[in-house]
Amino acid sequence: MATSVRVRIAPSPTGYLHLGLARTALFNWLFARHNNGTFILRVDDTDVERSTEESLENIIDSFLWLGIDFDEGYGIGGDFGPYVQSQRLDIYHEYAGKLLETGAAYYCYCTKEELDEERRQAREQRKPFIYSGKCRNLNPKEKKSSTSKKLVM
Repeated sequence: MATSVRVRIAPSPTGYLHLGLARTALFNWLFARHNNGTFILRVDDTDVERSTEESLENIIDSFLWLGIDFDEGYGIGGDFGPYVQSQRLDIYHEYAGKLLETGAAYYCYCTKEELDEERRQAREQRKPFIYSGKCRNLNPKEKKSSTSKKLVM
């Protein structure tokens, strides 16, 4: 059974279409068309503070102006929706829960300030920031004392 080509573009609706996104969309669109594949529009609206419907409409209009059309996704539909990130949160929570249950993931109890300090130290040492993983092996007592910190999931 041959595999069908499926490629996507996932703009963040926080402003106008920029050249880099247009270039990536064009390459993916050409690849899909060349291989009789599917070109998908997914919306990455996870930047809640800056995402707007107006920006999304402008980006889609810009793609269409460039001659880049979509086979599946936002505004079109398909078998693999929803095609908007914020509408997929229940799916992500389900899989995050499974990862936590199996021990393949763990809660991080670090505050924003603690993580900012780790970033600052990495910059100072001219190293890339890599999370220390210090919450990975907390014992139950340490976890309990850390639960007053906000958990994000």
